[in-house]
Amino acid sequence: MKMILVRRFRVLILVVFLLACALHIAVDLLPKLDRRAARSSGEPGCSCAQPAAEAAGPGWAQARSRPGESAGGDAGWPNKHTLRILQDFSSDPASNLTSHSLEKLPPAAEPVDHAPPGQEPGSPPPRDPAHRPLLRDPGPRPRVPPPGTSGDGSLLAKLFEHPLYQGAVPPLTEDDVLFNVNSDIRFNPKAAAENPDWPHEGAEGAEFLPTGEAAMDLYPNWLKFHIGINRYELYSRHNPAIDALLQDLGSQKITSVAMKSGGTQLKLIMTFQNYGQALFKPMKQTREQETPPDFFYFSDYERHNAEIAAFHLDRILDFRRVPPVAGRMINMTKEIRDVTRDKKLWRTFFVSPANNICFYGECSYYCSTEHALCGRPDQIEGSLAAFLPDLSLAKRKTWRNPWRRSYHKRKKAEWEVDPDYCEEVKQTPPYDSGHRILDIMDMTVFDFLMGNMDRHHYETFEKFGNETFIIHLDNGRGFGKYSHDELSILAPLHQCCRIRRSTYLRLQLLAKEEYKLSLLMAESLQHDKVAPVLYQLHLEALDRRLRIVLQAVRDCVEKDGLSSVVEDDLATEHRASTER
Repeated sequence: MKMILVRRFRVLILVVFLLACALHIAVDLLPKLDRRAARSSGEPGCSCAQPAAEAAGPGWAQARSRPGESAGGDAGWPNKHTLRILQDFSSDPASNLTSHSLEKLPPAAEPVDHAPPGQEPGSPPPRDPAHRPLLRDPGPRPRVPPPGTSGDGSLLAKLFEHPLYQGAVPPLTEDDVLFNVNSDIRFNPKAAAENPDWPHEGAEGAEFLPTGEAAMDLYPNWLKFHIGINRYELYSRHNPAIDALLQDLGSQKITSVAMKSGGTQLKLIMTFQNYGQALFKPMKQTREQETPPDFFYFSDYERHNAEIAAFHLDRILDFRRVPPVAGRMINMTKEIRDVTRDKKLWRTFFVSPANNICFYGECSYYCSTEHALCGRPDQIEGSLAAFLPDLSLAKRKTWRNPWRRSYHKRKKAEWEVDPDYCEEVKQTPPYDSGHRILDIMDMTVFDFLMGNMDRHHYETFEKFGNETFIIHLDNGRGFGKYSHDELSILAPLHQCCRIRRSTYLRLQLLAKEEYKLSLLMAESLQHDKVAPVLYQLHLEALDRRLRIVLQAVRDCVEKDGLSSVVEDDLATEHRASTER
């Protein structure tokens, strides 16, 4: 009798378990069936521009089921894995400690576009009267030409035509390019993806060149950006793919979202329909808000607009060491919550007392309900930074900045107490030879103009060894104060008294009225989708800080002589251009 009761109990447990599984599957499938029924009946799907209270109702239950992959993917693109492996979702030095692969992320959800009746596919949805965007709603923007390409009246175009912006890099060998398209199978989409439907112009069935080089026009812009990286620059001055990539960052359909691991503040990894990825930093402060005076530099907010402005400033200075960054308004419901498979992120969404959609994610600081990111009602502004190639394809080396701060409330770094600290640095590899110390000076000028005190590490591409440029990553703590100039950032320049002649001449040029730095920045930033990117007082601070940098160089020249301070790199560029 006892054995019969035990068996019946086991059967009962099994039946309860099976019923629970069936209920779970039914709950998961019902929203998908509802959506399919709505689509078959011609009803438009959720535009996510409805009031937050409605979005938090039925749509909240639907968010548990994710849209499936579109059948067959987009015609004209190679295998998804082939393109995704070319991406790297790291943008801070900690990410270099382990090589990340996108395959570790949950599979991307790719909802299929369905245009409402009477509306053309791909066109923007009709505006909802209840829609309340964040801060401003400028409406449809007229298409403007990329910065520096317009004809009459463009100060940027005039600047980029100046002889100081025409120098050529040395002739490139196979060792000087990050990827060799002709010989690398990864850039032969037909071979790498085994996709016979890769689009090509001309006669049907045409083959790739014998070298394996596909027509560059067939590559997505993020891949063109990766292919253009070489020993001397992250991108060339006149690479049309860069402006096209900025447009992609601001307009490409987002198909997947996940949180980036590590870091002190929340960052999201966003995947686009063309398999490109970008790092999203959400807006935390308004343009005019300054960093509170009692905040330490290491606890400051990361500003999305600082990332955008840093890219444009880097390009105007002709360093070209910051990956492309663009601003964008994101629909938190449609473009984050409904496409993420990151359960930890999804669970942090809630509706605020003001009826706005909010979330906070997971990170070391500022990830709680008290520091939640809220839309109006579900629109949030942020920056999207294009990824560098994946570390499995192009390894990067992380270097500790010699002038790194102590990141301590009471302790000071060695360079803050030793005025001869630079002499010690110059005897330490890689600063004892080559141009790395000059790269540090460029980075110092760049950071001082932005007011960025958070340059603890920097990175280089491992393939190029020590004879290559520094990548200026993670600039979110710049442009925090317009009323204060942090002179300690200039310590490397004061202590070493070294600078490139090309950098010095460009700084002098940008200090002139006809090439005023603030005006150039304003023109460059006006093309961004979240313009105005910088508060006017930040633009004026750029001109003021530029004069301080030039005075510091003059003081060095007066103390040590012009030849000891200014390194003539233009002679090398001239020899390279004549050889070509």
